[in-house]
Amino acid sequence: MPAWNPRRLLGLTVFLFLLIALWDFSGLDLPAARLSGSLTGFAFRSNHAFVLAFHEIPRTLSSLLVAALLIGIFKPWGFLKRATRAQRIQLALSVLLAMLLITSLKHFNATSCPWDLREFGGNALYVSHWAFGVNDMGPGHCFPAGHASSAFGFLAGWFVLRRVDTTIASRWLVSVLLIGLVLGISQQMRGAHYMSHTLWTAWICWTFGLLVDLASRALSTRSTTPTLRIAEGEAQA
Repeated sequence: MPAWNPRRLLGLTVFLFLLIALWDFSGLDLPAARLSGSLTGFAFRSNHAFVLAFHEIPRTLSSLLVAALLIGIFKPWGFLKRATRAQRIQLALSVLLAMLLITSLKHFNATSCPWDLREFGGNALYVSHWAFGVNDMGPGHCFPAGHASSAFGFLAGWFVLRRVDTTIASRWLVSVLLIGLVLGISQQMRGAHYMSHTLWTAWICWTFGLLVDLASRALSTRSTTPTLRIAEGEAQA
């Protein structure tokens, strides 16, 4: 794994932002939604087996894993035994807060879901989520992708794990990205989200994890500096 110092991570984050913005402004969200939707709606929206496999079960497993990480702060298990308590706290809380951040952003956003659009049997008009303050005549609260965050929220944990075990960190990162994309695409097939919703959710969770990590490391450096100065002063005395 390359040495991902803060400058490289920030550069990668900006690069990913530009890539997702290109998708956003390409206008491909709606054509992609039409692949699984029609005037009669989305066939997979109420398919019991599909909803169970790609919505209910993953959401439950995600909640259980978050709970396990929180418990691991006090009673470390598995790879968490190799992490310090501060790292375990950062891992659990950054993941949980990343998911809550997505939920909060959804609450204040006016963008409606594809299944709410008139061309898919609803009442809303298509309006980009960048069109702030524009009412699309629908219920809103669809951006970013909440369900995908049940996987992408764990991206925030990679920043901690890369200092604990690089092998586990790499597997964690690949697994989270693959599962998040699967959940995002499945929700798109149900008409619950556009592809851009999934991509921005991943970016937001990644960026949040990076900012938490930078803040955590800055605080750690600040707290250890006075101790080093005292130790140096005693040595000189």
